[in-house]
Amino acid sequence: MAHLDMFDRLRQVADEYETLEHQLSDPEVLADPIQLRTLSKRYNDLGPVIEKFRLHQLRSSDRDAAREMLPEATGDERELMQAEIDEAEAQLPGLEDELREMMLPKDPYDGKNVVMEIRGAEGGEEANLFARDLYEMYDAYAASSGWKTELLSSTLSDMGGFNEITFVVKGATAWRYLKFEGGPHRVQRVPVTESQGRIHTSSATVTALPEADEVDVSVDDRDLDIDVFRASGPGGQSVNTTDSAVRITHRPTGLVVSMQDERSQLQNRLRAMTVLRTRLFELAELERREEQSDARRSQTGGGGRSEKIRTYNFKENRVTDHRIGFTIYRLADTLAGDLQPVVDALAANERSRLLAEGGESGQ
Repeated sequence: MAHLDMFDRLRQVADEYETLEHQLSDPEVLADPIQLRTLSKRYNDLGPVIEKFRLHQLRSSDRDAAREMLPEATGDERELMQAEIDEAEAQLPGLEDELREMMLPKDPYDGKNVVMEIRGAEGGEEANLFARDLYEMYDAYAASSGWKTELLSSTLSDMGGFNEITFVVKGATAWRYLKFEGGPHRVQRVPVTESQGRIHTSSATVTALPEADEVDVSVDDRDLDIDVFRASGPGGQSVNTTDSAVRITHRPTGLVVSMQDERSQLQNRLRAMTVLRTRLFELAELERREEQSDARRSQTGGGGRSEKIRTYNFKENRVTDHRIGFTIYRLADTLAGDLQPVVDALAANERSRLLAEGGESGQ
């Protein structure tokens, strides 16, 4: 296919926008909730691009008209024409930069909630305590961003950390910012378990996945083995006197999800299905896009000290994201939930990379 410049693509987008306007007034579309939702989302996504494109067209048209009339203009009229040309030429490059950024490929998961899993990795009990610190950081960041968190499951460690914890972050912009968090996180500090005051290095792994719903993934109940059992707490002590815990096995893939945090068997089953659908969605996406076949592995890694995406160094009050070489000396604020400076740097890096690649897929 011949290369299309940005304005060729914008004209195609404008044609699509007009088509969507007609479709959204079609009674058949209005009667189909799934199609209506899909087309409405696309229409709303394109709206800001079309508005900016029309403004660019208007300023270009004003400039061209003024240029055409300028040779015959005299006196004050000529000065007004020249001012019109100068103003338009000053505005157009900025509008083109904005359009170029707006035409970058859209993340297909934008707008989705995020299922996050945190596990203590290397460092024994200190790694589990660090997993708790990370959970509390994301919980505080979610609250400051206007998102909601919902705990799905957790396993406490002996000293009050987390062997593992799974939760959902719900918010329209949650995926946009939390998608960067997947991978091994490393902490360097004196653990509470250290009597000699020596600094240790430990790690926890974070996985961030877009939450899948029934529209994204259809699960056949006949493919599921569902077991119920009595929930138990740390060390095996019973925390419930009824068989409320649920284990779901998806036979075609071998995926197993267990939930026992809720006292209701129904609630545990619903939460287990949320996680199962998300993991099945991830598997399907990885198969569909072979180049991303190691995406989850690249997020979780082995949890070893040599593998890390970010380091939290207490002695230096430092947080460093190794993927982009970004460092900030505000560790306490970051762990308290002020993650935005780090996320903004990651988002800016992604945007720069896409612009450098030309954003060919565009809108």
